[in-house]
Amino acid sequence: MYSIKIEGHFSSAHNLRGYKGKCEDLHGHNWKVEVSARKNKLDKIGMVMDFRLMKNALNAVLEDLDHKYLNDLAYFKKSNPTSENIAKYIYDRIRASKMNIYSVTVWESEGSCATYNQ
Repeated sequence: MYSIKIEGHFSSAHNLRGYKGKCEDLHGHNWKVEVSARKNKLDKIGMVMDFRLMKNALNAVLEDLDHKYLNDLAYFKKSNPTSENIAKYIYDRIRASKMNIYSVTVWESEGSCATYNQ
């Protein structure tokens, strides 16, 4: 099995509804996002996928999240803007663009992350 990974970053604010603790208050993060793809066989030129295409797909999604209050976005009015739900949101948006990715990992801090894959 071959796998590749790219990274992106965005900054945003959020607060967690129904959470008892500091995160229920408005706060922000400098998020790191990792997107991976995997395949059993490489394509005819020896690649899983073109890194540039993956980066373009990720950057298109991150542009909609960067410097935003996530709770104001339609998706996060229904889903709490947790790291887990942000990872799923990014995964679903990239997959909707017909990009066959495997997983999305969202880091809210250097030591804390959540991953979504199907």
